[in-house]
Amino acid sequence: MAVENPEGLKKFLHELKEDTPSSPISVRDFISLFGAERRGYMVAYKIRKELENLGFITKPDFDSVPLDSKITIHAYQANDAIPHEADGCLDEAAESSNTELAALETGLLPQDQLISGAVSEPAFRVSRLEASDVTLVTVKPDATLTEAITLMLRHDYSQLPVMTSERDVKGVISWESIAPVLALTKSESAVVRNYMKPHREINASDSIFTALPRIIEYSYVLVRSPDQRISGIITTTDLSSQFKQLSEPFLLLSEIENHIRKLIDGKFTKDELVSIVNPSDSGRVIDSVADLTFGEYIRLFENPDLWKKTELQIDKKTFIKELDKVRIIRNDVMHFDPDGISEENHELLHNFVRFIHTIQSLSRK
Repeated sequence: MAVENPEGLKKFLHELKEDTPSSPISVRDFISLFGAERRGYMVAYKIRKELENLGFITKPDFDSVPLDSKITIHAYQANDAIPHEADGCLDEAAESSNTELAALETGLLPQDQLISGAVSEPAFRVSRLEASDVTLVTVKPDATLTEAITLMLRHDYSQLPVMTSERDVKGVISWESIAPVLALTKSESAVVRNYMKPHREINASDSIFTALPRIIEYSYVLVRSPDQRISGIITTTDLSSQFKQLSEPFLLLSEIENHIRKLIDGKFTKDELVSIVNPSDSGRVIDSVADLTFGEYIRLFENPDLWKKTELQIDKKTFIKELDKVRIIRNDVMHFDPDGISEENHELLHNFVRFIHTIQSLSRK
């Protein structure tokens, strides 16, 4: 989670002048100044609030582009657009000058002021995908077919954009567009323009879910950025990779929970299960082990008497420590962070699944 008054950021911004942006910095490096690795909802919110307090803004918004995209940091200007979650507090001076007027108009006392803090961008935009902001490999219309094929083979691409500039697309050449011409027309042309087809594109600001049908239908789409550049190309392979990254942790966690339930199923009375329910939620009905929360599974294993009843022949302290790591990752995953979990945490879940598989198999014996 982001920290308050990050010294790393202050040092980075120390010599930044009002009319001069910072040197480009990747989003990953930028959020690391706040002690963060990913942009979960609370992380993004706290970073944004800290930027406001310091009087700065990022361009493009740090929460709207891939983690390895470059952004610059600017001193806030009156005409700068502010993301939604910052709408009520553009900067301290403006807020201070309007507080009394707002109180008179609304009749709200300071303690009654409405609280903001919604996520700045509810939709999952195309711009969040890594493939939307890359260095493109392209060919010109008058390039030779041999050059295009060589580039496709070298980079293992199925298609290449045919472009005359970073904004002007003439079409796309692909294995699919080359093969029919060579097979059916016996063409002897050696120029790319005679083998290309019209291209398909979407905007970086489009919702990924509205773009999905086009990506699936055409196997790829080019991405046009707000400055009208073609900034990336998204293929069905990119989609598969992205959704695997986001969905696999849910499946791993579900499997872990199912194994935990299996380990304790039929070993405890209803009163014993009720005894480890979170006191703040004592009114909840417990009819089976599936009614327990993940934290309550840990509380069950922590109880010496209940631990004995599990008959698990493993070290209790180590097991609970590892299970608590899973709990923390689970809480992270359930916030639906578009950046996904870290590779380290992903590997931890895989390892724990293998671990609990082994425990389960030994318990059967």
